[in-house]
Formats: sequence, C-alpha cells, structure tokens
Amino acid sequence: MFKKLWVKFRHSSLGGELRSLIPDFLVNLLFHLPMAVLATLFYQYPAKSLKVIGVTGTDGKTTTATLIHHLLVGAGKKAALITTVSAKIGAEEIPTGFHITSPHPWKLQSLLKKIVDKGYELVVLEATSHGLAQHRLLGSNFQIGVMTNVTREHLDYHKTYENYLAAKAKLFKGVKVAVLNRDDKSFKYLITDHKSPNTKYVTYGIKNKADFTPKSFKFKTKLLGEYNQYNCLAAITVASSLGLSEAKIKQGISSFKEIEGRMEAIDEGQDFQVYIDFAHTPNALKQVLKTLKAQLSPGGKLIAVFGCAGLRDREKRPLMGEIASKLADRAILTAEDSRTEDVNEIINQIAVGCQKSEGVEGKTFFKTPNRAEAIRFAIKKAKQDDIVVICGKGHEKSMCFGKTEHPWSDQREARRALKEKNV
Repeated sequence: MFKKLWVKFRHSSLGGELRSLIPDFLVNLLFHLPMAVLATLFYQYPAKSLKVIGVTGTDGKTTTATLIHHLLVGAGKKAALITTVSAKIGAEEIPTGFHITSPHPWKLQSLLKKIVDKGYELVVLEATSHGLAQHRLLGSNFQIGVMTNVTREHLDYHKTYENYLAAKAKLFKGVKVAVLNRDDKSFKYLITDHKSPNTKYVTYGIKNKADFTPKSFKFKTKLLGEYNQYNCLAAITVASSLGLSEAKIKQGISSFKEIEGRMEAIDEGQDFQVYIDFAHTPNALKQVLKTLKAQLSPGGKLIAVFGCAGLRDREKRPLMGEIASKLADRAILTAEDSRTEDVNEIINQIAVGCQKSEGVEGKTFFKTPNRAEAIRFAIKKAKQDDIVVICGKGHEKSMCFGKTEHPWSDQREARRALKEKNV
C-alpha cells in the first residue's frame, strides 16, 4: 500500500517538483535504504540460507544469468533465477515488473523467502546499477559476483561513467569469488582500485590472457556473436568455480537456446530473417549489428529498427544513430518508451548521428515515430536474403507514452507484419 501511494505521489506534478529538489544520494539514504532494511527484516533475511550469484554489467546480464541457471539446473543443482524479465523457481515463472531494473526490495525479499521455503540452495540474481545504487539488493548475501562489461548507460541517473562503474562495483564488496571480464575496461578498476583481500578473482576473456578463454575451455553454442561468447565464458567460469564438471558445462552450453527478446528469431516462412533484440545501448546495438552483418548473404541488406527511451541518457542518442548508419544498410528510427518527451524530438537527436555518417534521409535512414508502422515498413521493404532486426524492447510487454504503460510486443507486431506480407 505504501509503495502504491509513493508511486502515485512521485508521478504527480507536486511529487515531481519536490523530487527534483532532493539529491539522489539523500533519497537513497533516507528512503531506499530504510525500505530495503525493513523488507529484509520483515522476511527474516532469507538470503542467509542461500548462495547468491550476482550478475551485473551494462549488456549481457540477463543472458549470462540465465545461462548460469541453465548450467546449474542441468547439473542437478536446486537453483532459482531472478532477472529483470522474470523469476524462475522450478517450473514456476513469476514476472518481476516493467522494463530493465531490479525488483523493489519487498518484491525481491518475498521472492527470496519463497525460494528458501521451497528448499532451494542457489539463486542467480541479475543486479542492475539502479538496484545497487538504491540499496534495493541489500540483504542478498552475494557470494559470487560476475561482471559482463561496463560501457556508457544510465548517465541520466549516475551523471558520470565513474559513478556508474562505482555503482556496479558495489556488487563485489564482500563476495567470496569475483568473476571478471579480462578484456573489459572495468577490469583494471575492479582488480586494483576496488580489490578486496578476502575475494578470489577469476577471469575470462577472448583477447587477453585469462583463466577461461575459448582456447583453454573449448565449447560450442547456438548463440550468435562474439558478445555471446563472452556471456558463455562468464557462465562457464561461475559453473567451474562451483565445481561443475567440464562435461556437464559443455553439455549445458551446447543445449542452451535463445531467450525471449535476445537475438530471438521470428519465423513465419519468409525468405529473409527477422530478429528481436533488447539492444538499447550503443555497445549492444553495435555488437548486434556487427554480428548480423557478418551473417548476411551476398546481396542481402541489413535493416535496423530502433529508438531511444525518453527521460534517459540523451547523449547516447546520436551515438546510436551513427552506429546504425555505419553498420546497417537501412535504419528506421522510431518510438521506444518516449514517456513525457516528444518522440519526434528524440528521433531527430538520433538522426544527428545518422547524418554524421553522411546518411541521406530516404535512402539510409527513415523517421517513423509509430513503432508498429516502423516494423511493418521494415518488413515490407525486406527482400530475399535480407535481415531485419528490431531493437530496444526485446522481452518487454509494455511501452510507456506520457506516464502510462500501454500493452506492447515487438514479437506480436513482427508476426502480424509478416503475415500481412505473405498474404
């Protein structure tokens, strides 16, 4: 009840004005921290009976966390999973909320209590920077921490990359094992400036010498792209640190299939490929487009549909436009949770980046504010051997306009457009 009243107040004009006057660190200290402490006490600190594996980073968190869970369950371990998509406790799947952040402390602690009551021993928990900075993950008793990568994101909240990295680093305070990406620029900070004497550090990587590499631990995966090689290596490193056999790990990696909204193929019998991906950061968009560009048949074109969220990091908008115009043959700029911002203004800011790469509107990029129309346009224009990728929403089931969440599904709209095209 208190949370509902607080959310209603926050979204009121008075609440918004008052909130803008209070520094984030005070809100975290005087509101979020007490809420997390109360929730942990109310549910009697359930994580004390669990081994919790936390996964943080800018991109790849959900895939890596889900991979780790898949390996543990495949090896016969009683493990649960909590991500920004859902919580999985055995055969039960529970939605964890809108969009891309960690659950509220009361939701999180109730889930952990349920996991303990059902006799589980392990939990894989996706840890976002907001969740860490706002103490929402207090009482999670992390014993293993995993870092995927840290690139620019959420600077509307954290203000600087250094603050963002520091928020991510909170996960590793007190963990017994830290699993770090040797190739990522966050590695130096975590292994030197933030190093703990009581933590064991284990590394993975592709380009630099690490404990786990594709050469030292050979594996096969159905997942596309170098970025998924990193996700697999992170999961392999965790599984190995927990004592899983090499044979079980390799079997689990090879059997793991795509997850909803992460390079998810949409097939309605068309003669070109369509993918849905959650890529909503410059780095994620770059990796997805590079991966799909390498998959193109001779003569095929890469068509990207994406937008940028309103009331979020504005500086990334032209960066994503520039990336798309360099790597995609056609970019269609559209809505993605515009919230109270003008969707056309957001698109214009993305287009500035497209123009830096000498894109010409009508040839290289298009402005189509209605996301359903943008998806239909991309699929209508696609020809044999082309690849269409729809980025930014992934698994999400709503899209925010103004202050209201409206039902939404990229998958549904893509299938609808494909059926129209095939009629």
